[in-house]
Amino acid sequence: MEDERRDFISSLPQDILKRIISVLPLAEAVRTSAFSTMWRSLWVPVLLTSYQEAKRELEEIICLLSKSYDSHQVWKLCLSHLDSKKVASETKDEVTVLATKGVEQELHMEFSKREKEAKNFKLKLKPTSPASQALSFSSLKMLRVRSVNYHGKDLISALFSSSKFLESLELENCSGLQSLDIGANDHLQCLKLLDCPDMVNISISARNLRSFLYQGVLPQIQLKNALDLVEVMLDLRNGFCSSEFDCEDVISFLTSLKEIKILTISSWLLEWLCTGGVIFSRLEFRFSKLKELSWMDSGMNKIKRDSLACFLNICPTLEKLLIKIDPDLNSIPCPFFHQYWHEPHLWMDDVTVKSNTSQLEHLKIVEFRGYRSEEDQLLLMELLLEKANMLKSITVTSPENHSWEVAKIPRRQQKQTLSTSNQHKRNAVFSLFKAFFIGFFGETNVVFYPEKAGICNLGFWY
Repeated sequence: MEDERRDFISSLPQDILKRIISVLPLAEAVRTSAFSTMWRSLWVPVLLTSYQEAKRELEEIICLLSKSYDSHQVWKLCLSHLDSKKVASETKDEVTVLATKGVEQELHMEFSKREKEAKNFKLKLKPTSPASQALSFSSLKMLRVRSVNYHGKDLISALFSSSKFLESLELENCSGLQSLDIGANDHLQCLKLLDCPDMVNISISARNLRSFLYQGVLPQIQLKNALDLVEVMLDLRNGFCSSEFDCEDVISFLTSLKEIKILTISSWLLEWLCTGGVIFSRLEFRFSKLKELSWMDSGMNKIKRDSLACFLNICPTLEKLLIKIDPDLNSIPCPFFHQYWHEPHLWMDDVTVKSNTSQLEHLKIVEFRGYRSEEDQLLLMELLLEKANMLKSITVTSPENHSWEVAKIPRRQQKQTLSTSNQHKRNAVFSLFKAFFIGFFGETNVVFYPEKAGICNLGFWY
């Protein structure tokens, strides 16, 4: 019995344990520290303290990190640059960094927040010029940085410039970061910026960038030479930054995204644009390659619903639409705009909105997450059923994670179904359901709408 409970793996020598975790992805390998004290000891960082002159210090750090290792490595870097104008006791704020490097060309950098005063800063990330190749971190493919501050910006800039084959860059929870200027090499494909609450300006030049994922406040964004961009996420759950909202700047940014295939967007941005005077159907560009659109908000009302319908007019090739309603998201109130013209959808009745919405000839799949039986959600669903002739399925999921499939029954068939016995109703519903959808799932609650006036919910569990 004791042998069955004994942990034979943890009793192995440390060299073998390090070899085991070296074959795991870095994120999973770090989780082994929760197994036992023995596994946790493998992740005790090597403490390195330096008081060198700043440039030499950065060179030593990059030289250390760029070496090849047989197993994952972790260091705690305590850096404190001496100011030549002050005595030794009056040093600058100390920078503490936990650096974790994986054997698969991956590096995570987490900065401490121990500083006397938080300072706003700008971060410039540029590739190394051909004339200066003293530092080269050619093996690094993924760099993830968390909580970088004013005193750590030079280290990140040096790492980026020396990583000439970097493919993925992630910046997360960087308080004080106001401006980000990236001039990437030809290898950067993925850029992820998450929860940088002080961001005001972002400038990106990366011609092979394929994925740009952003979460936070809406800053001014300039995207240059990103001709291969495929996926963009604009999760603007924290609203707008302190500067004035400019519709033309936002439209200019959206124009630079016109070739993408996957887009996630916060609904308040569409609402503000429409309320501010933008008529999407009259814009000079279309999202001519967009296949998947995800719309997110804390709720839905008429203006949000109609601004989405308006935006769909410039998505002629859309195949999949995801509506995500999450009460935990912030509600972003729309400001008052002094405009003499506006998007007509926002002030029209539902019948006129339908007539002015373009046919969604390629839309096949619609998903509602966080669905509640509210009038605006039902009317949006009815609009999609009418405009999407090629629609194969609509799935709605309640906040309690109950799912339904949705179909449309002509009025005459609906009356016939209601007049039959329960068994006949089940058979008719099942038959119509199979005819409307490609696949049928064994336990699905089905909701049907008539073609015209009135909404009838018929729920059956099979």
